Amino acid sequence: MDLKFKRVAVLGFISKGIVYSLTGLLALFSAFNMGGQKAGKLAVIDYLENKPLGNVLIFILGLGLICYSIWRIFESLNDPEKIGNDIKGIIKRIGFFISGCIYGSIGLMSIIDALNLISLLKSNSSSTNSLLTGTTGVFIVMVIGAGLLGKGIYQFVKVYKSDFLHKFNMKSIPAMAKREYIKKIGYVGLISRGVVTLIISFFFLKAGLTLHDASSENVKGTAEAFSFIQEQPFGKWLLGAVAIGMVCYGIFIFSTAAYRKFDT
Repeated sequence: MDLKFKRVAVLGFISKGIVYSLTGLLALFSAFNMGGQKAGKLAVIDYLENKPLGNVLIFILGLGLICYSIWRIFESLNDPEKIGNDIKGIIKRIGFFISGCIYGSIGLMSIIDALNLISLLKSNSSSTNSLLTGTTGVFIVMVIGAGLLGKGIYQFVKVYKSDFLHKFNMKSIPAMAKREYIKKIGYVGLISRGVVTLIISFFFLKAGLTLHDASSENVKGTAEAFSFIQEQPFGKWLLGAVAIGMVCYGIFIFSTAAYRKFDT
């Protein structure tokens, strides 16, 4: 694979790691009333906006997320790692494409926000709301919910199979202790991500099954999933554990940026 394209992928993984790490840290601070907030990916952008050089940080992060989007879509269309064209491979590649579109949208929103062009998004908000209205909205919400259900279950499958290090260039990780460390944070991160994804899937499927008309107001995401966890018995501690897991997943993605192999 071309060296420049590898760099694009690495920048993308670093940006994804930053988003997940910040999401987990903000949720952890919120769980113990330390000034954080239960935030999704887009809310992380709002958080950075209020920091020194916030717009610069958001712009750089947006570019990084677009790099990740490019890598995912490239994976989907070109199959550089020979995933294949059987049913399993096609499902994976469709997932890569959807993931690329999602992260590309977040990256684009970040750049628009950093450049103070947010009015462009507001002018298009009505079309989004109309898309998620009525029978069409129910169908879209159900499809997304089913996709998230599969994605959430897949996180636990990866933990069970313990094969998520196969894409790492193990020769470039000199110490066995470091390999074990990456494996452990991978376990914790994937479990936490799986829990949050399954809860969001439940929100989507519930909205599609119980409402005659879906709308954007019924769609709930990561922030609401964190709130759902916190409302359970021992919720503060459960949210804290999941939040730490999200931070671990972010660190795992940083490790992926450092040690992943991109060639078959």
